Parts: sequence; structure tokens; C-alpha cells
Amino acid sequence: MATVKRTLLVKNIHTLVTMDEQRREIHNAAMLVRGGIIEQIGPTGVLAGDSDEVLDLRGRHIVLPGLINTHHHFYQSLTRAVPGAQTNELFAWLKKLYPIWAHLDARGVYASTQMAAAELMLSGCTTSSDHLYVFPNDCSVDEEIRAMTDIGMRFHASRGSMSLGQSAGGLPPDSLVEDEEAILKDSQRLIERYHDNSRHSMLRMTLAPCSPFSVSKDLMRQSALLARTYPGVRLHTHLAENDRDVQYSMREFGMSPGQYAESLGWVGRDVWLAHCVHLDESGIARFAATGTGVAHCPSSNMRLGSGVAPIRKMLAAQVPVGLGVDGAASNDGGNMLHEARAACLLARVGECDPAAMDPRTALELATRGGAEVLGRDDIGHLAPGMSADFIVLDIDQPQFAGAHRDLCAAVILCQPDRVDYSFINGRMVVELGRLVTAELALIVERTNAAALALAISAT
Repeated sequence: MATVKRTLLVKNIHTLVTMDEQRREIHNAAMLVRGGIIEQIGPTGVLAGDSDEVLDLRGRHIVLPGLINTHHHFYQSLTRAVPGAQTNELFAWLKKLYPIWAHLDARGVYASTQMAAAELMLSGCTTSSDHLYVFPNDCSVDEEIRAMTDIGMRFHASRGSMSLGQSAGGLPPDSLVEDEEAILKDSQRLIERYHDNSRHSMLRMTLAPCSPFSVSKDLMRQSALLARTYPGVRLHTHLAENDRDVQYSMREFGMSPGQYAESLGWVGRDVWLAHCVHLDESGIARFAATGTGVAHCPSSNMRLGSGVAPIRKMLAAQVPVGLGVDGAASNDGGNMLHEARAACLLARVGECDPAAMDPRTALELATRGGAEVLGRDDIGHLAPGMSADFIVLDIDQPQFAGAHRDLCAAVILCQPDRVDYSFINGRMVVELGRLVTAELALIVERTNAAALALAISAT
């Protein structure tokens, strides 16, 4: 006997921003969800009818696709605003934090993952990737996956790695690097245990050697070969984040970061790179030609003084670009609504042009752009057949006062802090601004306890 799939009707939506192929913005709209998948979208009068559940928004809310975070380091939620690392550039910042991260354990991984996820979910994010690349003590990607499964967020888990310690010319201390054979063995284990490439999947795996200055060329090549033996497993790393990153590439490899990535087979539609602040013209052209994606992290780039990524040039060349909040230790927050605003404003500063990025383009980066970068055709916009990942904001809150002439732009420009409702795969995860899949106060308590233990261990 066939299973009956529950239905949800969301009606009397003031403005439904679909971000679909036509970029429709529908007023007095409704959306019917069946079994976690959008079935119909249209005027409330057409779709109003019987349903297992009804959310009546009474003409007071805007509904948008869930936001997609394409780069993060969840574990860094335990090391926000660390004294001595607040005014450092990337390499000095890492050297200050590596000795602290060396004391990370599984309890800290679980707590920080849920803290990062909660912060993202409350700010409208429904899908996140994460890049875990330090594995001291009993740390594992499994703990991240358990934490994300428990909290109910759509997840792209990146098995990161560092294999090139200081004694071999790398940046990280030798105590934090792993054996490359062990890295590849664990990567294969994680893929075969967890990776789900089906449409509407809640969990997919990525292989993610950390950076050109922390892994060998061979590990980059072997990781790419391994990932490409499994459908839908993607590749991710950091690239061209600041001037010293570029100088390292030229000194050690005799190539620009873009050339280095291409020489190792790290270009293509199954690859996305974080930051790319200093990607040169030839690199942009090559990324465009191959469909290689970029995770733009404006707040982190400002925090570390890395520079302004040439996003307008990338978009003009049709490079796939998504947004990332990056690690909480290089952003000190994980609010996707704020990140989209930062992307919009930083592009204008970088170009000295207020037309360099408009609010809808910023929203596109946070939705459709993120979906493309992660290789998803089932999230990023609202239309029949898409996953029911959507967010709801109350337009009567103070941040929207005086902004009703263009509510879509107001979501980006007017700095709302939280969403009122969020649904992932048709399941409500935020209700009236409150996380409902986990106890937020307990998550905060566990995170503070783990952060304190980490600080004590590192002294």
C-alpha cells in the first residue's frame, strides 16, 4: 500500500519571492507542499483548500527560498574573538589558532556544529556545507554528521585534511597533520557510509584538502581521483585568499593559484574554491570556461584584511558564485542574512560604484548561486518539484518599517536578524523566531563549556 504523503499549505503570503527562472515575485500568494516537495505555487484564492497542515500568514509576511551557505568551519565557533588573533592577517591568524585547535575533541565538534547550525538556521539558512580539516584527539566528520542530523539541517560535509607540516614547508604544526594514506582511507569510508546523491538528499560528501600551503600536490591529485569515482562527490579547498597565499603559490609552485589548481585537475563543475580574493584575470577566465565555482566570504575577507574579491568580474564572466559565512573565528558570526548584505555593500566599495551589486543579485548569490556551486538542482529557488526549503519573515517588524515598496530588496538592505519561520524539506525548524528542532539554551551552554575546556587545555 502506497504511503500517503502529508501536505502543507502556506497561504496569504504578502510577497512570495520565488527566484525561479522568471524571478517571479507573487503577491497574495500560496504554496502547497506534499511530502517535503513543492507541488503548487500560485494565488491564494486558487490554492486554498483542504490540507493536513495550514500556515496562514495573513498578508503580513514575505517568503523566500532558504539561503545556502557554501563555506564554513563549524568548529571555529569555539574560538571566536580570540585575544591575539583579532588584528592578524590570514597566516598569522592561523598560527595563533592552530595550537588551540590542537586540543579540539569530539565533544567540541558536536557542540560547535550545532551552535553554527542553529545560528545559520535562525538567520534563514537551510543548507550548509562545512569544511572540517583538523582531527586531533577523537575528532571526526561523523560527529558533525550526527550533530547536523539531530538538528535537521541539509548538509554538505567536507572531509578536510592537512598533510604538510612546518617541517615539510607547510604552515600548520606537524602535530596537526595526518598521514595521506589514512586521509584517503577515511575519505573513502565517509563517502561509502554517508553520501546520498539522490535528489532532495539531506546529506552529501565532499573531499576538501585544506589549502595549497597545508597539503601536498599528490594528496590534491589523489583526492580528485577518489572523489570522481563516486557520483556527486565534489571537491573543495581554499584558494588565493590573500597576498601571502598568492606569494606562497608563486614561490613554491612557480604558478598563480589558478594555474596551480588547474595543473592538479582541480577545475570543473564538480569543484568550488573558497575566497578567490586574488584570482587573476586568466584564473577568472579559466573558471568561467570550466564551470569552476567560488564561495565568496565577504565578512571574513574584511575581518582578516584579505581584500575585496572581484565578484562583479566573476559574475560578468559567468563564474558560478555562492556565499559563505566562513568560520566563526574569522567572521565572529554566522548570519546568512547579514552575509548577503555584506556581499552587496562590499562589491560597491571594491568597485567604488553603488551599482556594482544590487540587492536581488546578492539574494541570488545566497540562493541560486549557492545551489549551483554545490551541484544541486533541487534547492535554491521555489517552484513545483523543488525541495520545500523556504523562509518566512514578518514585514511588520521594525527593520521593514518604511520599506514596503520593495520588500525583496529590504531583506538584503534593512538588516533583519532572524527569520520568523524556516522549513527544510517541508519540516518546520524555526517557528516564530525560535529553533524547534533543538534546545538553543542547551546548545549555547554546551558550546561555552567546550570553548572553555579548549581554552584551558591550550594554556
